[in-house]
This record gives sequence, C-alpha cells and structure tokens, in this order.
Amino acid sequence: MKRPDSVYHLSHTDLDGYACQFLTAHCFENVKFQNSNYGDEITKRLKIFFDQMLLDPAKTILLLITDLNLTVQQCEFIEKQIDKLQNFKSGMTLQVQLLDHHGSGKDAAEKYAWYYLDTTRSATKITYDWLVETMKCEAVKPYKDLVDAINAIDIWLTEEEGFEFGKVLMGAIASSREVGRALFDDKDREHKFHLIKSAHEIIDEENAHIRLDNEMHAIKKAFFARNRDDNTLDNLVADYLTDLLTAKKEELKIRYKDKTGVLTFGIPNISVIGNAFLVANPDIDFILNISPNGSISLRSNNKADVSEIAATLAGGGGHPNASGGRIGNFKEAYSYTDVKSFVESLIDEKTK
Repeated sequence: MKRPDSVYHLSHTDLDGYACQFLTAHCFENVKFQNSNYGDEITKRLKIFFDQMLLDPAKTILLLITDLNLTVQQCEFIEKQIDKLQNFKSGMTLQVQLLDHHGSGKDAAEKYAWYYLDTTRSATKITYDWLVETMKCEAVKPYKDLVDAINAIDIWLTEEEGFEFGKVLMGAIASSREVGRALFDDKDREHKFHLIKSAHEIIDEENAHIRLDNEMHAIKKAFFARNRDDNTLDNLVADYLTDLLTAKKEELKIRYKDKTGVLTFGIPNISVIGNAFLVANPDIDFILNISPNGSISLRSNNKADVSEIAATLAGGGGHPNASGGRIGNFKEAYSYTDVKSFVESLIDEKTK
C-alpha cells in the first residue's frame, strides 16, 4: 500500500473505535475523522467523506474504516463511489482498508479484499499491528501497553494484566458526554483523546487501574479548565461549551415569531449550559436543543416564553424559562444542517 497524502478515518463510537483513531493521529499528518454507530449511520458518514474527497487535491487518498462491520451492500456502495471518484478525478488513487473484528462482517470480508477481519484481536490491536507492520509507523510503539489493555477489555481477556485498567478507561469513554459529538464532533473526539493519553501516562504505575479511577474526575477537569480559574466540572464544561456556542452563534441562529434563538443539537446538560450561554449572550432570547430522538429542551432568561414554543412545536410545555417536549415525526439525523432545515420548516408550518 502506498503511503497516502490524505486519510479519511471512520471508526466506532466506543473506546476501541476512538483508540484506533488515537493511534492513526500519530502516524498521518493529514487525517479527517468521523465516528459512527453500526447500521445506516455508516453510509451517511461515508457520503460525507466522499463529498470531501471530491475537493481534496491529494493524489493518494486512504479511506480507513476500523471497528465497524459493514454489510455487503455498504461495501458495494464504497466500490461504486471509488469508481465515480477516480473517473471524476483522473490521476487520483483511492485506497480502502477496513480493519474489523466483528464476526458479523464475515460475508463482506469474504467478498472484498480490502476488508480485513480477525475476531481474535480488538480493532485497536489490529490497527496497531497494521500501522507498525504495513505503514512502518514507529510513533505508536510507546502505546503498546495501552493497546494491550484495550485489547484485553474489548475481547474480555479477564486474566490479562491490563484488563482492569482497560475496564476503567472503557467506562470513562462511554460516559464522556460532556461535549457531545452531534454538534462539536472534533472537540468531542479531542476530549476522548485527552482521556486516552492521560490514561497512558499512568499505565505503568502500581495499581494503575485504581489510580486511573481515582483521578478520572481531575483528568476530565484538566481538559475543560485550560486558561480558566478552577471551578466545578459542571461549571467548567458550561463555560467551555458557551465559548464554542458563542463562536458558532451566527450559524446556529433561528427565529420564532419576533424572538431570536439558537438551535443546538445533542448538547448534554442543557439546563446549566443553556443558562450560561444566555447570560453570556444577551442578544439571544432563547436556546432550543434537540436530541437525536426528537426530544427538545428550551431555556430562556426572561426574554421569551419557551413553554409556548414547546407547546407549539412539540405539544410540550413547562415553565416560561424552562420547557420541553418531543417532536413526534422527527427522523434520525446525523447532520446539523439537516436538523436545522427540519426545525425551521416546522416553525414556519406551526406559526403561519
């Protein structure tokens, strides 16, 4: 395989998936990341990547997929997109490598040479070995103990030395919802990489799994406390997300009658974060957060009656400054642009 000029890496949303990306970030200079759950989201994410590849001037591109089992139909979709891209961009070479350990990928692995399947190793271990042996990447070698711990927990090797350490780290990644990947995917991944890197720094300590468990709160705070005075984790997260939302405010703006709001997607703990954002942005009357399942939460700071907005849009209700509900016909979405178009159309329809 030729060393790529540009890498597009799609991986799963658990520790095993993010650890694969943590490793590739050490081996390639130009890497774009996305993460996906199993099923239809994979195809949606691949479409985003292929659209980006159309504008990529790189001559050699690698599509790397890890810790995700694809169907034969999804593999066929990739093959068709490869043909389209190479016909459209003469002189460009698109390589594909899928590194998987799920037995459910057996049919696709038997049909496509680029689909590598090994059920005896975690995806992190497979990716590490591939980077060292095929891509000749020396930069990941210091992380071998970490890779072994993740391998132990992911395929449940309870007698392995790193099993308990991997279990603590797996739980930390699974519960790290402070940022939320729906709206701030890159920042959410940066947070998870911080947890993985911080864990690696103490893996050689005595009783490392206990120390990691004891220190995880401080490790999380260290990420959000950069350039901030010490505070509770909730308040640090609220300040961090307020900064991100404020920088993105113009893109997030929506109108409801004579009120100006912002629409967020998949933001956790909206009560604390919404209030912090509204205090910092007095020009905004309300914040509306929608979750991937269509549940909405609204907050205001005495500038809009959000109970009326919730009732109109979702048959919901609550208090003038804090309300919620659920939009019954909301379809699962993976793009903020699609979510915003849906909500703006709904507002137009309900307020005519």
